[in-house]
This record gives sequence, C-alpha cells and structure tokens, in this order.
Amino acid sequence: MKRKNFSGGAVWEDIVGYSRAVRIGNIIEISGTTAVVDNKVAGVNDPYIQTKTILEKIKKVLEEAGASLADVIRTRMFVTDISKWQQYAKAHQEYFGKIKPATSMIEVKSLIDPDMMIEIEVSAVVG
Repeated sequence: MKRKNFSGGAVWEDIVGYSRAVRIGNIIEISGTTAVVDNKVAGVNDPYIQTKTILEKIKKVLEEAGASLADVIRTRMFVTDISKWQQYAKAHQEYFGKIKPATSMIEVKSLIDPDMMIEIEVSAVVG
C-alpha cells in the first residue's frame, strides 16, 4: 500500500522526525495535536478554546488526507488537568456528538509547553 505523509508545518516535525498525519490505504493516523497557531498557544487557560482549536486543525488535515470527521474511529485526549474534563468534553461533543468514536481522556503531568492544556491524537478509517 502507498504511504502519504502530511505536514502541519511545525518546526517540531523535523526536530523530532514525525508527520502531522500519515495515510496508508484507508487508514489515517494523526499525531498528537496541540493548540499552537502561528507559533503561539491559542486559548491560554481556556480548555474549551484549546480543544476546539485542536479539533479544527485535525479536521483540516483529515480533509487534506481525503477524509472527514465522520471517518474518525478513535480519539485520545491527553489533558493536564482532569478536573476541567467537562470543558474538553463540551468541545469534543460538538465535533463528535453524532459520530461517537471510541475515546480516552488521560491526565498527564505536563505537555511540552506549560500553556498547553490538551493534546489530541486521532485514528480514522476511510470507508
């Protein structure tokens, strides 16, 4: 099967050696995505805005890869403060409320930037 890598343009991609997304056949895997826009964290101290920003970035790369949110079968949310779960969940529900992929919300000690509150990974299968 043919492999296609998709770049998000982040400097970290070359430093770490990863792609924003990879599609092989009908499977798309999207790397951990944060709310960084134009080299700044969007929605500092706002879990809802950070989650929405991330999901918009994920939606965009899915479309570039020939898919849509409806093709998402799994999301993984890594959050720095689980007590704010309702705010992360509200944004997730707005994007996936009818799709209902399998999901996890896992509290982590920290992310690479202290202003980041959430990082999301996505798996999709194009029908």
